Amino acid sequence: MSSLLINLFLAGFAYVIVIYFVAMMTKNALKKDKPNGDDGDGGVENQKPPHIDLPPGVVWPTQGPTQKPTREPLEV
Repeated sequence: MSSLLINLFLAGFAYVIVIYFVAMMTKNALKKDKPNGDDGDGGVENQKPPHIDLPPGVVWPTQGPTQKPTREPLEV
């Protein structure tokens, strides 16, 4: 047997072993009969909007004054 055939045989055998282990590890992930409430995105759910530091004098429209300030009459 030449070294090329031995190398091809060992590479094929290693490929079969790797595919077997990958199939065994993903077997539980492929089961569809387990109902779980996971939507799959992971992480911690945070419903608060981000806090953005605005420059001085700039406010969000929801934080602005609710009524216009009354101006005193201007005498000319």
